[in-house]
Amino acid sequence: MLRTHTCGELCIDDVGKEVALCGWVQRNRDLGGMTFLDARDRYGITQLVFNMETNAELCKKARGLGREFVIKAKGKVTERSNKNPNLATGDIELIAEELIVLNPSKVPPFTIEDETDGGDDLRMQYRYLDLRRNPVKEKLKLRHRLALEIRNYLSSEDFIEIETPFLIKSTPEGARDFVVPSRIHHGEFYALPQSPQTFKQLLMISGFDKYFQIVRCFRDEDLRADRQPEFTQLDCEMSFVEQNDILTVFEGLMQHLFKKIKDVDLPEFRQMSYDDAIKYYGSDKPDLRFDMKFVELNELAQGKGFNVFDNSELVVGICAEGCAEYSRKQLDELTDWVRRPQIGAKGLVYVKYNSDGSFKSSVDKFFSQDELKKWAKEFNASPGDLILILVGEKKRARKALGELRLEMGNRLELRDVNQFVPLWVTDFPLLEWNEETQRFHAMHHPFTSPQKKDVPMLEKEPGKIRANAYDMVINGVELGGGSIRIHNKELQQKMFKVLGFTEEEAQNQFGFLMTAFEYGAPPHGGIAFGLDRMAALLSGSEVIRDFIAFPKNNAGRDVMIDAPSAISPEQLVELNLSIKGETK
Repeated sequence: MLRTHTCGELCIDDVGKEVALCGWVQRNRDLGGMTFLDARDRYGITQLVFNMETNAELCKKARGLGREFVIKAKGKVTERSNKNPNLATGDIELIAEELIVLNPSKVPPFTIEDETDGGDDLRMQYRYLDLRRNPVKEKLKLRHRLALEIRNYLSSEDFIEIETPFLIKSTPEGARDFVVPSRIHHGEFYALPQSPQTFKQLLMISGFDKYFQIVRCFRDEDLRADRQPEFTQLDCEMSFVEQNDILTVFEGLMQHLFKKIKDVDLPEFRQMSYDDAIKYYGSDKPDLRFDMKFVELNELAQGKGFNVFDNSELVVGICAEGCAEYSRKQLDELTDWVRRPQIGAKGLVYVKYNSDGSFKSSVDKFFSQDELKKWAKEFNASPGDLILILVGEKKRARKALGELRLEMGNRLELRDVNQFVPLWVTDFPLLEWNEETQRFHAMHHPFTSPQKKDVPMLEKEPGKIRANAYDMVINGVELGGGSIRIHNKELQQKMFKVLGFTEEEAQNQFGFLMTAFEYGAPPHGGIAFGLDRMAALLSGSEVIRDFIAFPKNNAGRDVMIDAPSAISPEQLVELNLSIKGETK
């Protein structure tokens, strides 16, 4: 080894030792007779000292080093006279006796500091430099710990980690596939997996009753802050289980991770049906760190001559405690906020419950004080509270109010990043109707089992069927989801038929699975978690990109290596994608 120690491990007990350190120059300070140089590696920083009186040549050499030069220094550890409590090595320094430049460096395009002057695009272009910064390193270290603890816990529960293929068959369900042309089989394509779903079901049929995999997955879909075209998933499956068995195991996993990584004891997991989540919070991933449940006012508010209410499918609102003192300017700002295209509301009705017990609202012309008092009772409001109401078609009104609820949670500082409230959302609809294709689509995937008592409705009333499915939600973040799977051929054939597959299409795409069902498929179910999203939640971040070493930007590009990019005409010909160098 070129070094005897790292730049983060020396302490007062090492005083007097002759050591060798390697690292990058973090900063260089010339104080005339003395030069101080901070050497950095991924473990920390150690101060190196060069004295003009004792070794002028070495001191001059140190002064000539720029930021990010790679160096090796030898010398003796001494106690610092002016200690730095902010550094793990702040009690000592190295009196340098030898200095070797292992590699010089150009001036970095941005400062390699915790707080940098580099914008997102620049840092992504030079991601290998961005990764030297402590905040980024800490995020990747947390991700490493997360993966390690996942493996420890699941291994202790008798799960086996098994890899599944990356080059698989394309299927039209779900998000778009990334496809890979085959050179050997002209005109045929592999797909990169959106998940290992069918393979983990085959592993259950193979007798591996507890499987997991930390696996790369790929989806060619529109990007957001919490999505990437390639992402990492914790994929799990179990045999001979029912829904509660799976919930119990993975509640245990999450409690283990929060305790080990954050020293936080997660409270008991609540359960909520999908219908209740939508009705009371406008989202299938509600943030339960604060209440502010929806209250529907159709019976009290309609038929009073106010056309906005009378002509709406739903009149629904929330109560913001202690906000009755909001000014007209603040209320106008909220109105403008809900009218933004991404929220989509046409307007906002407010009712102030004044401290003297009176009411002031934007609909005073249509509703008396007594009527507004009945509204307040429905909301369980108290003097000093503010009622905010939206109207419209049910689905849109609830979605918009759900966004407003979260915004008010932010403004009132109710979304404490140090508080964690876990939840299982259950009883999802099995299918959802798509107006564009005029057919049902699987809400999760076509292998999700209907709830047993709903199976008889599969052919005649498919829209009413509930899935044996569940999502884990913490603080409004969907960490993962899963289901009990269909494990017999007949039910799976009925499901494909409801989804609009012809027998030929079902056989062509999933015949291998249907055949496997005929060889003793056990009851099974599973769940998958977004590892990047899990790491972000544990770190208090909303952007999963920070936890990926080499992420894509919001356009799905890797600006560092310039991908995707064109390939040569020769490669296109070889893949049968062009004729004589011209793309088909």
